Amino acid sequence: MSVEGKLIVLGVSGGIAAYKAATVCSQLKQKGADVRVIMTESATKFVQPLTFQALSRHHVYTDTFEEADPSVVSHIDLADHADLFLVAPATANVIAKLANGQADDMLSTTLLATQAPVWMAPAMNGHMYDHPAVQDNMNTIRNRGVKLIAPGEGLLACGYVGKGRLPEPNDLIQEVEAYFSRGHETTRRWWGEKKVLVTAGPTRENLDPVRYISNYSSGKMGYALAQAAAEAGAKVTLVSGPVSLTPPPQVEVINVTSTQEMYEAVSSRFEQVDVVIKAAAVVDYQPAEVAEQKIKKAGETMTLQLTKTKDILKTLGARKTDQILVGFAAETTNIEEHASQKLEKKNLDYIVVNDVTQQGAGFGTDTNIAAVLHRSGTKETWSLRSKAVLAHNILGHIAEQEGKR
Repeated sequence: MSVEGKLIVLGVSGGIAAYKAATVCSQLKQKGADVRVIMTESATKFVQPLTFQALSRHHVYTDTFEEADPSVVSHIDLADHADLFLVAPATANVIAKLANGQADDMLSTTLLATQAPVWMAPAMNGHMYDHPAVQDNMNTIRNRGVKLIAPGEGLLACGYVGKGRLPEPNDLIQEVEAYFSRGHETTRRWWGEKKVLVTAGPTRENLDPVRYISNYSSGKMGYALAQAAAEAGAKVTLVSGPVSLTPPPQVEVINVTSTQEMYEAVSSRFEQVDVVIKAAAVVDYQPAEVAEQKIKKAGETMTLQLTKTKDILKTLGARKTDQILVGFAAETTNIEEHASQKLEKKNLDYIVVNDVTQQGAGFGTDTNIAAVLHRSGTKETWSLRSKAVLAHNILGHIAEQEGKR
């Protein structure tokens, strides 16, 4: 198992979703991880520490001053030996404590002392999640390198329907497993210090001052790839079309709108990078003329004359020397045939392809189903999983293939 032998500290704070943390603990333990649980006082109101003790087979930490082993200082010992620190659920309170450097209980004290990667899975009422103070605190810890696992949407314990649900345990486990995957060290060795350029999101082509042509791309896959590459040690530049996403920490972000702007941003940096991952869904055609004033309704039909936009990927393929070029193909029919043609025609090294008609694999979703084709003819496929997990899978596959060369 990929997590076997890894020491994972599971922080549980006081939200109703604490019951899901018991399943996370159990599954990680079953997969061979050494799980140590820290609970806040509020968390013990929802789930008894005895539950996590039985599941982890270890003492559960709830009090900074309760030192069960006199040979060590517990919070420092846990902080020093953790391979990963996962807080799930992470309440607004514990997020605020970490953002402000507050250390008044076992969980917050250990969080401040650890050098291990820290992941937080926020879970709370949707209005709380959207509150500017909470958003500011999340941005603060994100910019310090904490990974925030986006909450799901659905029926919340308070009765609201919206964003704020803790992801299902299986989704959290998948992310942890992807991080500690079989090729984790290979991935970090290969991507470490690489200069990577990722494109994400849609482009827009103006029709008049109030209308534009675009597509349904949310940018989630590209942003996940940028974050995964940064986590693997790469120096990442993200060229992003207009999206409603928070950029990953430690990533240079260049915001663009049109296909031409994206081309110029990518083209001017192409010679300075080692890898280009072009996950953006650019608009293929643009209006031949952009009206200076709003086009008024006239008649029952309207005819638009469109011209081709710049084929960024094909241009890069013709220019590349020793760069690795990764393309994406969103298809609806003859999936692999069209992807293979694009791989050859545009001189790519890899192409990631998905069938956007499959449930869970289309634009705007948090999940994806994909295959990656290599110019050598090899292929790797992945079933339905979160885009965050898939991003790690894609980077791991590329590192493995390139390591064989």
